Amino acid sequence: MYNKIMVAIDNSEMSQSVLQEALHIAGSYGAKLYIVHAASNSDDASLLENARIAAGTALDVEIRLLEVDAEYGLNSIAEAIANAAAEWEADLVVVGTANRRGLERLVLGSVAEQLVSKIGASILLVRLH
Repeated sequence: MYNKIMVAIDNSEMSQSVLQEALHIAGSYGAKLYIVHAASNSDDASLLENARIAAGTALDVEIRLLEVDAEYGLNSIAEAIANAAAEWEADLVVVGTANRRGLERLVLGSVAEQLVSKIGASILLVRLH
């Protein structure tokens, strides 16, 4: 069912759960895994290398740092992830959701929420337990 699974990670605690879920699904389907991180500078490149190491050698894994303009905040991040998913032709995109509510959600929004309207592939939203 899924041949190409893209997972977007960041430095949050939730990203470990997101990555583990993507690894599990990719392993189950024998899918290629594309691990991306959207950042305004390349200082977070080690995050991607650590994710590749966590994936082990059993999976076909690619990593990519998506450079974004910090001035545009969450919109830039969502756009970069959506563009990468389309370019790589991902079947499934796995992202975390912070589960914000009320005023915080209204003011801050959500990358995951924006991706739902920008991506043509299936999206799996992972919440921290």
